[in-house]
Amino acid sequence: MSSELTRRGLSFLNSVNEFCNNKVKLKEKYMEDTSDSYGTIPTERPLSKYIANGVINLDKPPGPTSHEVVAWVKRMLGVKKAGHGGTLEPGA
Repeated sequence: MSSELTRRGLSFLNSVNEFCNNKVKLKEKYMEDTSDSYGTIPTERPLSKYIANGVINLDKPPGPTSHEVVAWVKRMLGVKKAGHGGTLEPGA
């Protein structure tokens, strides 16, 4: 358990609050230790974790199909699983 990890997590949440111009302060009931096994603070997360577990918001240009774009993304990022969703293409 790490109080330092908890402190860094709270610092991250406060920075998000400040960035969003949220004037409401977070209320901390009590300081609780946490474990690294629950994940990582987003700003400290390795890029490989974002690629393996993340979502890419992509505005597909006219022309290639969604299936083609998924294949390109899989090839570029070297991942086995990927998919697509969203609005239907015009004319579909």
